[in-house]
Amino acid sequence: MPTLNEIRTTFLNYFARQGHEIVDSSPLVPRNDPTLMFTNSGMVQFKNLFTGIETRDYKRATTAQKCVRAGGKHNDLDNVGYTARHHTFFEMLGNFSFGDYFKDDAIRFAWELITRDFDIDANRLWTTVYHTDDEAFDIWKKVGVPEERIIRIATSDNFWQMGPTGPCGPCTEIFFDHGPEIWGGPPGSAEEDGDRFIEIWNLVFMQNEQFEDGSMVELDMQSIDTGMGLERIGALLQGKHDNYDTDLMRSLIEASAEATSTDPDGPGKTHHRVIADHLRSTSFLMADGVMPANDGRGYVLRRIMRRAMRHAHLLGAGDPLMHRLVPALVGKMGAAYPELGRAQALIEETLKLEETRFKATLERGLKLLDDELATLPDGAPLPGAAAFKLYDTYGFPLDLTQDALRERDRTVDTDGFDAAMAEQKAKARAAWAGSGEAADATIWFDVAAEHGATDFLGYDTETAEGQVVALVRDGAETDTAEAGSGVQIALNQTPFYAEAGGQVGDSGIIRTAGGVARVTDTRKTAGVFVHIAEVTEGTIACGEAAVLEVDHTRRTAIRANHSATHLLHEALRRALGDHVAQRGSLNDADRLRFDFSHTRALTGDELGRVESEVNEFIRQNSPVETRIMTPDDARALGAQALFGEKYGDEVRVVSMGRLDGSGKGADGDTYSLELCGGTHVRRTGDIGEFVLLGDSASSAGVRRIEALTGTGAHDHLAGLRAMLDAVQGEFKTTPDRLLDRLRADQAKIRELTNEMAQLRRDLAMSGGGAAAPEARDINGVPLLAQVLSGVTGKDLPALIDEHKSRLGSGVVLLIADAGGKAAVAAGVTDDLTGTVSAVDMVRAAVAVLGGKGGGGRPDMAQGGGRDVANADAAIKAAEQVLGG
Repeated sequence: MPTLNEIRTTFLNYFARQGHEIVDSSPLVPRNDPTLMFTNSGMVQFKNLFTGIETRDYKRATTAQKCVRAGGKHNDLDNVGYTARHHTFFEMLGNFSFGDYFKDDAIRFAWELITRDFDIDANRLWTTVYHTDDEAFDIWKKVGVPEERIIRIATSDNFWQMGPTGPCGPCTEIFFDHGPEIWGGPPGSAEEDGDRFIEIWNLVFMQNEQFEDGSMVELDMQSIDTGMGLERIGALLQGKHDNYDTDLMRSLIEASAEATSTDPDGPGKTHHRVIADHLRSTSFLMADGVMPANDGRGYVLRRIMRRAMRHAHLLGAGDPLMHRLVPALVGKMGAAYPELGRAQALIEETLKLEETRFKATLERGLKLLDDELATLPDGAPLPGAAAFKLYDTYGFPLDLTQDALRERDRTVDTDGFDAAMAEQKAKARAAWAGSGEAADATIWFDVAAEHGATDFLGYDTETAEGQVVALVRDGAETDTAEAGSGVQIALNQTPFYAEAGGQVGDSGIIRTAGGVARVTDTRKTAGVFVHIAEVTEGTIACGEAAVLEVDHTRRTAIRANHSATHLLHEALRRALGDHVAQRGSLNDADRLRFDFSHTRALTGDELGRVESEVNEFIRQNSPVETRIMTPDDARALGAQALFGEKYGDEVRVVSMGRLDGSGKGADGDTYSLELCGGTHVRRTGDIGEFVLLGDSASSAGVRRIEALTGTGAHDHLAGLRAMLDAVQGEFKTTPDRLLDRLRADQAKIRELTNEMAQLRRDLAMSGGGAAAPEARDINGVPLLAQVLSGVTGKDLPALIDEHKSRLGSGVVLLIADAGGKAAVAAGVTDDLTGTVSAVDMVRAAVAVLGGKGGGGRPDMAQGGGRDVANADAAIKAAEQVLGG
């Protein structure tokens, strides 16, 4: 009996032998179809190939595609666990031709694989074709299917359309007959809803293009899209009539039974089936970047989680259960989908967190439900207001309440629930409008109320498709924005990061069928990502599908700087002490800035140690990992919080760097552990190089460090190297001797400078070739006053001292011509400082020279002025101080 893993491998290998490229499953969050909440079929990732928008280096492909149907048009949630073939998560096996082979080969491949490689009895196979598709009918006859087992179907069940217009074409389906002991009739009969004849494969022939007037023409590129559910074909090949009896699902059911010490096939059978199915969908969604939230995809994920958790509660699980089953899932599916293993820690912690929180409210919510039902007549529906209270107060999604009531043969007044929901939204909008936010914030609240919060895809991708849900220009909503106009654009989903936590918003390009917009910044208001843009071509219109492209080079630089900031924070704590805490940051494309609590400048040794340690962990090239937990649990692990950031009930915890046993870090051997919602590199090595530019004072008790990473760091170092080369050339020496050469030259320069200063002083003392000045008696005080050239202000104090020494008793006033400006100095011998102050002499002279102030001691003072031409008048003013 083949396992599901073996069946998957057999399918892919068969088509690989037929020249098909084995293409990895695309993520569950569609990157190229904004109309879908989740990937729900194998063809989603190939949509643009079928329409001709995109080409690849292969024309044949085969996949095992992860799919989720739990929201929107494709929602199987309510039936999961109660039927044999409904799932929220399933795998779709498919083979695809993009303008290569068509019906003949597609049917031949299918028949050969099923009857030869899978060894299914051809006598138990039936097929359907669209009623006008004679070509497909004849091909089935040619491969050996009797006419009586080829059924023509005239309904849309056998005609596929991508939309109201565009590619379309007939289908052919393959059915397996489980035998007359099971009720049901062949497709197209009155008993077709029975379980005797089960569809196992659907082949779509994309052969036409349909136009708005209903007309069709044949496509130039006719293609093939097929889909076969792995769970369904697995049940058939394993001799089961129930998907939940296959080896993979059975192993998960038994893991649930073992963890709860219950019988897998006893009274709790349905609960185990729900848990097994929902374990797969929740785990795969988280592995593809979806996290529990109160809106959008995150809300659907949380609904699935809580539905499984309620069934675990009904099994009597006292402690959180779901996270304990993840290893069993990874053991079964991790080889085929390695992203499960990579995200295992994140999945386990998130499930444990969600179930711990939910269990705290579940019993109270169920008691409220029991109390409400006790007041109602038998069979009466639960009032919508009560269902809304369960949702609003206890976090019970409506379908969870409906699921609980289903077991009691009750329903919910959904109209009443919708009315209560609408009333709450109206109150919330009124509260927002009066909260003091910016005037246009109410616009984005209305957008959020109508379309929901923006789904952020940017943790996993920099390109995606979205749908324009709102345009705002000049503070008002508009339907279109033309080339040359500035506009704010909101979409249902986006890879653009909105400014938060010190990380700047992304820039890039938004393209629609009608125009192109250049995004210069991204902000977030009321849960809506606002793309600040300029329309550069054509017209952007609401409702259009859009291709979103983040500026890859800029994002790469930003996330390198952001990740380096985390390493820098930890390196500072280790170098300076645990008092270091973040006080602000900026993670931009060209550099990073980090403010932290510290009272003094860092020494050169400290800066060198920090820079070296950051680079050590960059070179380690360890993975950067993300987990979800409560803020309290994160802090208990030692995670550092971002300054000024507001945290909700759940936080992203980013860890990077591994210790080698030489030190003890947060979370055991993790080097850096921080609460952070930003984007980061995949591995620390992606940061490249880290260069500190130095530190400075930011405010009292706060220092600021600026640094460069990646290309910026490389360019900075290259510039320093070029400068060093130029200096070496000037000094005609080698790098190892340059410092000694500089020190020697500096010593020589100091020696020559001192000699020149002495010569200037000697020249000044000698009168510069003229007669040396004589002291004049001013009211009995000898005054030597002189205007000098060829000396500097720095020379004056030494000259004053020499003149004072020669005078023995008296006052000296010197004014130096320093390039048109005046330097003034005055000195008083010790015997006269009681009657004359050098400060008063300088201030009197400086005032005439166009300066202000002047200062020093009674025996020596200095000052300066703007106009040396008034030197003689300045001397006269100083004489007045002596009473002359």
